[in-house]
Formats: sequence, structure tokens, C-alpha cells
Amino acid sequence: MGFGTKNAVKTQKQNTLCNGVGFLFSRFKKLFRRKNNPIFSSTFLTHQPWPRIYVRLCMCIYSQFQTLEAFVLNQKKCLQYDEAMDALSSLITKRSRADKKNKGDRFDLLFDYVKILELEEQIKEMKIIHVAGTKGKGSTCTFAESILRNCGFRTGLFTSPHLIDVRERFRLDGLEIPEDKTSDEIPMPTYFRFLALLAFKIFAAEQVDVVILEVGLGGKFDATNVVEKPIVCGIASLGYDHMEILGNTLGQIAGEKAGIFKSGVPAFTVPQPEEAMMVLEQKASQLDVNLQVVDPLDPSLLSGLHLGLEGDHQYLNASLAIALCSTWLHKSGHVGINYLNQTTSIPEEFIRGLATASLQGRAQIVSDQFIESESSGDLVFYLDGAHSPESMEVCAKWFCLATKEDCKSSYNQSYCDSERLHESEKSGPFRKHSTQALFVPNTSVYYKVGAVDSPSVDTQIDVSWQITLQKLWESLIHGEKGREVKNADLTCEAIVEDTEKSSNCENSTVFTSLPLAINWLRDNVRRNQSVRFQVLVTGSLHLVGDVLRLIKK
Repeated sequence: MGFGTKNAVKTQKQNTLCNGVGFLFSRFKKLFRRKNNPIFSSTFLTHQPWPRIYVRLCMCIYSQFQTLEAFVLNQKKCLQYDEAMDALSSLITKRSRADKKNKGDRFDLLFDYVKILELEEQIKEMKIIHVAGTKGKGSTCTFAESILRNCGFRTGLFTSPHLIDVRERFRLDGLEIPEDKTSDEIPMPTYFRFLALLAFKIFAAEQVDVVILEVGLGGKFDATNVVEKPIVCGIASLGYDHMEILGNTLGQIAGEKAGIFKSGVPAFTVPQPEEAMMVLEQKASQLDVNLQVVDPLDPSLLSGLHLGLEGDHQYLNASLAIALCSTWLHKSGHVGINYLNQTTSIPEEFIRGLATASLQGRAQIVSDQFIESESSGDLVFYLDGAHSPESMEVCAKWFCLATKEDCKSSYNQSYCDSERLHESEKSGPFRKHSTQALFVPNTSVYYKVGAVDSPSVDTQIDVSWQITLQKLWESLIHGEKGREVKNADLTCEAIVEDTEKSSNCENSTVFTSLPLAINWLRDNVRRNQSVRFQVLVTGSLHLVGDVLRLIKK
């Protein structure tokens, strides 16, 4: 069965993309030189990093598609990439995310930026799949992109956050792209908005057949919601997250997510809590949106293959992706058959797409190459960016299933760095299958967008919150062992002389930095080469990204 006629073979379009990026720069540069622009009767903006952001990012944007010789010739240009990343980092706003003042007005500025960059018509012509949600929206987008790419279409995927390098947020045909003063009325685009605008320009320049957009935060006021008429919308599983911005109830959160609904545009979701589902249905009814609920995918339909993303929860995300893709195909005029109601089979291209999908930091298993290269020890990291009580429970089940053959003899670790884990630590699976818990401060280098930076080894840092989590962990462990909880503190000791640790307990340790914790793990592997060390890294995608930076250096 054929879905599309577009060539799936990669072509080198460095000039095309660079021209597109250069176009963005030239448009802003032109406005810099004016005291008054034709759209706004006020001074626009003067922000010196823009030229470096656009021009130097352009220089390395497609380096991975070039030959080795071409890369060597362009090495001098690519050395300037770090400076471009420094400039891009400077766009990250210092304003609190919880600042709700004039949120609607700030969102409206996006349409002004789109007009300035002459992207209005190009965005209208894009055939877009738009996905929001609390948990699973990234996985759903990844499945959808892989399905449609395997159907022969040119795909553009925009997701967030990145783990190691900002270029991870943009995928063309499944491949990641390789390389403060404002006026009172027209502020500089913030970091995420800049990236969203850049994504639209990249996808327009590449003339992709389909664009899959993952909402960054919420939905209604998200930068991706500048799209006025997508082909189809999706809402993944909802839960409590970013409550300081989206609201304190599931109903309020669902209302923000439903902000991506557009009049007459079909939408799909998964089974939701009653309060959230009620709001989604109300919003859909108000906008004449045909909202349908999908059930988890039957594994038997995969013809013996497995999903490319690990975890039983992915069958629900896969089902949502199938619904979005089949609707996109149907409404785009590529097939005459709708696969939504098929329960006995799904197309071969869909199966191949689901089986080959990949996404870093979600149920990902990575061996430590450093240890493998220097000793016979075995150090394996289990990475999952779960950061809500619901996703932590799913993560715990995945980890226990993934390590079930070695649970009794393995040496498992649990990294925790967020307040969200305060309740999640009570999860039975974590306690039952963890020999030792390591706690590190949340000093991520996430807000430095280049690919070369690693977390700091600063030992002069406040770890009071990590010690609080440690005491909670010890209390839970001791309670299971029948000991008095009040005696848990007595087993911990403050460490003054050892600069690597701040507090050492019977079942846990606090480290002042992530690199020190990794080094401690490697030292233990060297001393115990007959033991398989299995390390669960969870609590934050930023933390997962930092671990990947360290073990992949």
C-alpha cells in the first residue's frame, strides 16, 4: 500500500536551510536599523546576539550530512558554534514561569513576530499535527513522526525539552539537526518562542509534507499555538504538573491543554480522569470539535514486533499516534480508508514506524562506555525523565520489569532532585528494588544550550533539600525493616572532610554534584567487577540530560 510519492532519500540542503535562517536574521536586522517599523509605531529592539544566533547556527546546522572532508573544511566556521550557543542561551528569560500578568497579551505578540518574519502564509499551508498533554505527548509525537516517515512523507518534528543539545528539538525526516534590552511595547522573543519560530522557518524551507508539533507548556498560550488550523489535534494523558501556571485542579489544567482545539478540527485523547475529561468535552462542544477517545493498542496487532519506546504505557501513546496519523492521511487526501476503527490489523508502514521510533530520556537503557573500555565491570543506566507522581509510578514499574532478572543481585541506584519526588519516594517498587539511593542537587546545565558543557563539580552548594529527601528515604526503608522511624536520623552522619559527599547514611548518600556521584559509582564498579550495577536516573529530564552528557563525553 502506498501513502505518498515523496522521495524518502536524504538530500543535502545546507544552502536552503542556511538561506532560511539567514532570512530570519535579515528581517530582524532590517528592523534593528529603524527607529520605527511599519507595523508598530515604536522603537523595535536592539539585541546584539541575534546576528550570531542566526548566522553561526546556520554554519553548522547540517554538518552531520556532510562528508568528513567537507566537515574539516568547515571546521573553522563550526568552532564559532559555541559562541552562537552562548547567544542563544542569553535569550532564556529570567522571568518566573509563574508570572501570569498579561499572559494573553504576550501570546498575541507571537502573531506579530510571525507577520514580521513573513511566515503567515507558510504556516497556513503546513499540514500540522498538534499534540498537548502532561505525560506522553513527546512519545506520541515521536510515534506519529515515525509512522508518517515510514509511509513515505517528509516529516518535520518539533519537541521539547532537549537533553544534551538544543538541536535535538528539531528533526527533519527523523534526523536531529546537527548544528536584553527591549522596547516597552515589543519585547524580544523569549527562548522557547525563538525556537518555535525557527522551527517553522526550517520546516518551511525544507518543504516538509507534515509538521508534528509538541506543545511546550500548557496549550492555550504556548508558542506552538500560533497555528490557526492544524489538520488534527491530540491530548495525551493529563496529570498535575506546572500547577503554578496551569492551575491547581485537573479541570483547570485540562482547560489550558484544550486551548489547542480549533473550530471544526478533529481531536483525539486517551482515557482521562473524570474531571479532566469533562472539561475537554465541554471545550470540544463549544468549538464543534469531534473529540474521540482511543484505547491502548493491542500488542498482537504489531505482527510480533515491539514498540520502539519501552514501557506498557507506550501502547496508549502508540494508539493515540495511530489515530492522529490515520486522520491526517484521510483529511490530507492520501488514502481513502480510515484506519481508526480497524481492530484486526494496521498497515505495515504503521507497524514499522511504531517499532523504529526512538526518543532519548524515556525508558532508555545506556551502558557506561567508560567502564566497559577500562575494566570488566558492568555499569548500566536506566534513564527516564519522569517528574510527576503518575509518571514516577509508571517509571517504577518499567524499571522493575527491565531489571527483573537481576533484581536480587543487582546494585540499583535512584537519583532524585525534585520536590515532586517527595511523595513519589513512597512508591513501593523503588524501595523494594533499590539497594542505595543517591541524592544530588538540581544544578543542571540545561540552561546552557550548547553540546559541550557538563555539570559543575562545585562542592560549595546548598544540599539541605537533598538531605531532607535522604532522611525521608531512610525513614521509609527503616520502617519496612521494622525499626523505629525516629531512629533513622541516627544512622546518618555529616561528612566534613570528604569533599565528594555531604551526608552518608546506611541506605543513601548525598553528593554535592552529579559528576562526583558518577565518579563514586565508577569507583565502586572497579572495586566490585563481578557485580552488575544498575542505576535508575529519574526525577527530571534536565537531570537525565546531564547524566547523558557525562557518560557520553
